[in-house]
This record gives sequence, C-alpha cells and structure tokens, in this order.
Amino acid sequence: MKLYNANFSPNCLRVRAVIFELGADVEIVEVDVFGGGTKTPEYLAINPNGKVPAFVDGDLALFESRAINAYLASLDPSRRLYPEELKKRAIVDQWSYWQAIHLGPSSQKLTFEKVLKEKFGRGKPDENVIAAEAQETTKLLGVLDRGLAGRVWIAGDLSIADFALASTLTRRKAAGIDLDAFAKVAVWIDRLESRDSWRKAVAPMQL
Repeated sequence: MKLYNANFSPNCLRVRAVIFELGADVEIVEVDVFGGGTKTPEYLAINPNGKVPAFVDGDLALFESRAINAYLASLDPSRRLYPEELKKRAIVDQWSYWQAIHLGPSSQKLTFEKVLKEKFGRGKPDENVIAAEAQETTKLLGVLDRGLAGRVWIAGDLSIADFALASTLTRRKAAGIDLDAFAKVAVWIDRLESRDSWRKAVAPMQL
C-alpha cells in the first residue's frame, strides 16, 4: 500500500495519523505538489483531481482522505477506529462528514488568510473573509463542544472522526482560533495531540 503525501496538507495529515495509529504497513511517497507532481499523467491516473492525498492498494486507487481512512480502518481486524456496528459507525460518519462540509472549510479558510496566504505569495489577508470565517468557526466550535459533552472522543471511542476533526486545527493559535470558551474541545484536542501517532504525523508540518 502507498500513500501519496505532501507534508503541509491537513488532508494528508489525517491519513498519516491514522496510518501511524493503526501501525499499518503503508509506504509514504512524497509528492512535489508545487513542482507539478500532482499533474503528471501517472499521478492523474490515481487521483484525477490533481490533489493530495492519493492511495493505492494493489488495483485499488483512492482519493479523498476520509475514504482512505475508512478503508484503512476497515482493514484492521479489531476495527479500532471505524466500528462495524452500524449505529456506532453512523456517528463516526456523521462527524467526519460534518468536518468535511462545515468545520474544515471554515477553519481552513481562516487559517489560510491569517497564516498561509502571504507565505504562498497569494497577496494580503482579506479582512472581510477573516471576520466571516472567524465567526463561522466559532459557531462550529460550539457545536463540537456540545457534541463532546460526556464523551472522551467524539463518537465515544477514538475513531477516524477525531483525526479528521483535529486535522484542520493544527495552526489554530497562529490563526487566532481561541478555545478558551470551549473547554471540552480544548481537553479533547490536547488528549489527541498527546498521542504518539499524532505527534509523528504532525512533525513534518513543523519543519
């Protein structure tokens, strides 16, 4: 199995973290995104979107990080991160999709404007975007905080949903995303970020 990876990408981060948490035998292949590595015919045959990550297992080629993680976790005999029991799996899916559609886009837009835009030579931060996404991210963190009430992990047990949710909050301090009003989120993400799998996965982003 191979993961086609770029260290800066939060989408790749969540897959790396799941690989390390599972101890899965996956080769991590670095892709030169800025040098056109995702636009070659060979890469586009795996991921026609021309983005990272991409994943190959024999004749199976996958894109979309959450699908990759669901597949990897389903290979685990103990189903630690993606339970077989239908109702439990539905809760994992719920929060994974919520992150994809709501929290992820909002927090990533905010982080891009405040932290990454100038670094990537994309101009000055747009204060209107910052204000709108800061408000939206704050609202969504309230939803997550309520979802964590009485729970150690968002779906009860540690799951691929926790890794998805945390992946877009790695630069929260630089982006001004304040967790002081969301005590349950703060405790939860500290717990996740203390795991060896997460530390190993996030380390390349800090280089």
